[in-house]
Amino acid sequence: MEYRNLGRTGLKVSEISLGSWLTYGGYVAEENAINTIHKAYDLGINFFDTANVYMRGEAEKVVGKAIKKFSRESYVLATKVFGNMGDGPNDKGLSRKHITEQANASLKRLDVDYIDLYYCHRFDPSTPLEETLRALDDLVRQGKVLYIGVSEWTAEQITEAAHLADKKLLDRFVANQPQYSMLWPKIEKEVIPVSEKHGVGQVVWSPLGQGVLTGKYKKGQQPPAGSRAAEKDLSNLLTDENLEKVDKLTQVAQELDITVAQLALAWVLRQPNVSSALVGASRPEQIEENAKASGIKLSEDTLARISQILG
Repeated sequence: MEYRNLGRTGLKVSEISLGSWLTYGGYVAEENAINTIHKAYDLGINFFDTANVYMRGEAEKVVGKAIKKFSRESYVLATKVFGNMGDGPNDKGLSRKHITEQANASLKRLDVDYIDLYYCHRFDPSTPLEETLRALDDLVRQGKVLYIGVSEWTAEQITEAAHLADKKLLDRFVANQPQYSMLWPKIEKEVIPVSEKHGVGQVVWSPLGQGVLTGKYKKGQQPPAGSRAAEKDLSNLLTDENLEKVDKLTQVAQELDITVAQLALAWVLRQPNVSSALVGASRPEQIEENAKASGIKLSEDTLARISQILG
């Protein structure tokens, strides 16, 4: 496993990280989830991601239970705040009240003394940005949080936060968690250039296009039983055009003696601004295959072929 700096910080995170969205705390049996986290750690993955809203706190509990056997210094733990955690008017958003209460609740569920990376899961237009930044800065000063980040913020929102933090001498965001893959390259136009300017690294989710870039879905065939597409509507990704692209990408991967999933992850990691590619796994074998993508360097010729395929 190879490691990269998280944005413009000294923190080293594994190129492949393991997330718990749609998996741990309900969809995947707890034993499988714990075994997968343990396998990831054995493979050198030191970066684990969850969120308070994943199964309303249950995912955090499973992750906390799994990492209990590791020394606290040996891993980087990320969770998030923003989503709806109750029925009250203050049970969501990025107010000082909600951030403070949810940080304490996450620490309790994860059973740790501090969170390495705390994300604002989405932008909150109903709360002044300064209130959010000051609440997060307080958590950092209290030692409950080491680094702060955002998820799915626009280039303009990231810029505004960086300028305000500098002006008010508050802790800066160092990470952004956007969707990014061969089938969803939107951040390349504005988010990556702005992030590079402000020292923000990308921790990208869905680098395998919600499983489409594993090659398990075939044109004209029903999704395999138990797959994500069998449970969830992925029609925006499972287009004939995308499936034809995956077929061609599979040929490229075979020539390189790697899987198409490893090719997709290596393509995402070709970006210097990407600190880590965040994958989901319900079985230890899946994380083992994904981890092998770390360190794969794609030649200029291969990247040119991929660009041609992706159009």
